[in-house]
Amino acid sequence: MRRTPAASVIAAALMGGALVLNAVVSAHAQQGFERRPLPPPPGAAAPGSAAAAPSNGAVGVPSSAITDSLGDVVVVQPPSVKIPNQYAVFAGLDKITGRITSFEVAMNETAQFGALQVTPRACYTRPPTEQQDTTSFTEVNEVTLKGEAKRIFTGWMFASSPGLHGVEHPIYDVWLMGCKTALPVAGQPSASR
Repeated sequence: MRRTPAASVIAAALMGGALVLNAVVSAHAQQGFERRPLPPPPGAAAPGSAAAAPSNGAVGVPSSAITDSLGDVVVVQPPSVKIPNQYAVFAGLDKITGRITSFEVAMNETAQFGALQVTPRACYTRPPTEQQDTTSFTEVNEVTLKGEAKRIFTGWMFASSPGLHGVEHPIYDVWLMGCKTALPVAGQPSASR
């Protein structure tokens, strides 16, 4: 590997700095200096006293906290809460007519969109206090001209990234829009007017 003149100067300076540091440490050792830990800050308890830091070594952290081999506290994120829903909301594009249609499908039921049969198996959302992430495990079959169902998609769809795991078909596209816990009842007056 060929070094530029500037890189050579920097490497020499770094190596020289390491040599100087080693020389200082050696000189201190010859003069009788020894390495000792720093005393505790004012107002802190001395090591070994009753008010010493917890057994994991961290100040203000409960002794039940998880620490790694270096004594650092390991922060464990609580598992995200998944809210199961009863209905998945999809959007479908008919590429021939250019129409986008929104349709809702109950879990484990099948809806027909053109030549595609869409069956959601699970649809999850997150609580409003967390970052929104709506996902659905969905199966999509294409009905052939012979009337046979051919599986073209099985997997997770993400409402936040419709292009990531949506169904792309030569004539139809289908993607997840969201989830609902219940469908509005037809014929009831809406509350907002």
